[in-house]
Amino acid sequence: MDAYDGDSDARQGLVGPSGTRPGPGPVTAAGPEQPPLGTQQPPAAPRTGVAALSPRYQVGAALALALVAVAACVHLGMVFLSIAPANTVTKQHGKAIEEWVYPEFEQNWKLFAPNPLQQNIAVQVRADVRMRDGTTTTTGWNDLSAQDGRAIDGSLLPSHTVQNELRRAWDFFVTTHGTDNRPIGLRGSLSEQYLRRIVVMRMYEGDATSEKGTIERVQVRSSTTNVPPPDWSGEKVSDTPVYRVLPWWTVTVDEADGGVR
Repeated sequence: MDAYDGDSDARQGLVGPSGTRPGPGPVTAAGPEQPPLGTQQPPAAPRTGVAALSPRYQVGAALALALVAVAACVHLGMVFLSIAPANTVTKQHGKAIEEWVYPEFEQNWKLFAPNPLQQNIAVQVRADVRMRDGTTTTTGWNDLSAQDGRAIDGSLLPSHTVQNELRRAWDFFVTTHGTDNRPIGLRGSLSEQYLRRIVVMRMYEGDATSEKGTIERVQVRSSTTNVPPPDWSGEKVSDTPVYRVLPWWTVTVDEADGGVR
């Protein structure tokens, strides 16, 4: 049994050359294979840009970039205000904007064409109506623009007519007439006829008195009210409406008989 055991131990490598058993050696954890001695590791990738600077210079570079970003934003804002329509900011700081922009950064174009309106303009009309008993009654002022506004509010798909017909007709009249309401050029009479037909049709449709008789004359006026500025601006504007009243227009026979309905 001893010879068998010894031969077995020798085959398993448990008996040394001198016949003694080797003592327990240190146990090491298995790990990645180490490169042979004398082999050089590949160099790390060099840092570039701001990361290559020391911490002190990194702080300086960050501050410089922040200053450049602020200067760019200020410049863009100044140029924007210089080409934008007159507003509260340009009225309060117009001199500073001009000193920054002119003459080096002057722009030869405007941001909006035409400029956005800063006034609310309403077109109103009243009429002389001949009633069935032969008497004539003058209606009150009907605010047609307010009627269009109520028709648009809450409507997902307002019609092009409701949005633009009356407004474009009034713009057409203003551009073809002087401040004395006299026509300028050949299109003046056409604009009068166009506006008159629209208001007569609207009166027949929406005025209770006109529906009961025949419209003989109409008078149109505009009511212009300033859009109030924001509370923080401190700017004061009048909220009193300014009226432009046109003369009475005689309604033609075909219009009076409902030819424009």
